[in-house]
Amino acid sequence: MSRVQLAINVTDVDAAVDFYERLFATPAAKRKPGYANFEIADPPLKLVLIEAPEGGTVNHLGVEVMTAPEVSAAEARLSADGLATTGIDETVCCYAEKVETWVTDPDGAKWEWYVKTADADEMTLRVVGSPDAGGAGTCCA
Repeated sequence: MSRVQLAINVTDVDAAVDFYERLFATPAAKRKPGYANFEIADPPLKLVLIEAPEGGTVNHLGVEVMTAPEVSAAEARLSADGLATTGIDETVCCYAEKVETWVTDPDGAKWEWYVKTADADEMTLRVVGSPDAGGAGTCCA
């Protein structure tokens, strides 16, 4: 099973959670300061809310899959089709440990193909095993 992920920038995460809980009749699956996500069964959707000054904009899109081999297969297919990917990284980002690859569409929309492997306490991107202890910058942006 896989599902589409939609990450939206919101100006007030509490107000947005209240709205989306009622819209999809589903409670938030995870709440952190300035962050929330939903695992919506119908329609199958991973909805991520990220508090940011530019509310009402798409932060990034994604496809959540169940296993790391599915991420590897997607990255191989995307690369074989001539799309520039970031390669596959194990990361800590958006309060989750993940195996992921990224691709950007012609207009700059970022797509993440990933599997969540565990919960984490960090929002900022950190590539696991990176010699740069500070990570590669921000994720979910």
